[in-house]
Amino acid sequence: MRTVLFSKLVSKTDIESHLVIPDCPAGTLPSSDEGQSMEMHVLDNNGREWLFPCCITRNDLVGKFLNVGWIEFVRERDVRENDEVSIIHDEVDWKNQGAATTVLIKIEVRRKIRLFGKDIWADLK
Repeated sequence: MRTVLFSKLVSKTDIESHLVIPDCPAGTLPSSDEGQSMEMHVLDNNGREWLFPCCITRNDLVGKFLNVGWIEFVRERDVRENDEVSIIHDEVDWKNQGAATTVLIKIEVRRKIRLFGKDIWADLK
């Protein structure tokens, strides 16, 4: 089963500093864990695994958010302002291969392009 946990248009801050994920894509971030560091393991569209360092942060304007270090990914994949980034929870059934169901976190980036006078969204590869 595939569930989009978070999706947004990429901002200048997201590209230059860190990806900001508000306090609710997969549930509420615990208030007692502010400053807690963790790592997010994600797979991109090409099957490459990425390790994003994360930290729960608080800002008076935004509130609590997950600060995701993804700059290497941004540079390598040429992510740009106004691209759309999605973090997806995907359960893969490996029963046919003799294993149990596995949970994967995937990252997808799409860019709006104009083709024959119409806007379409295309996956970045």
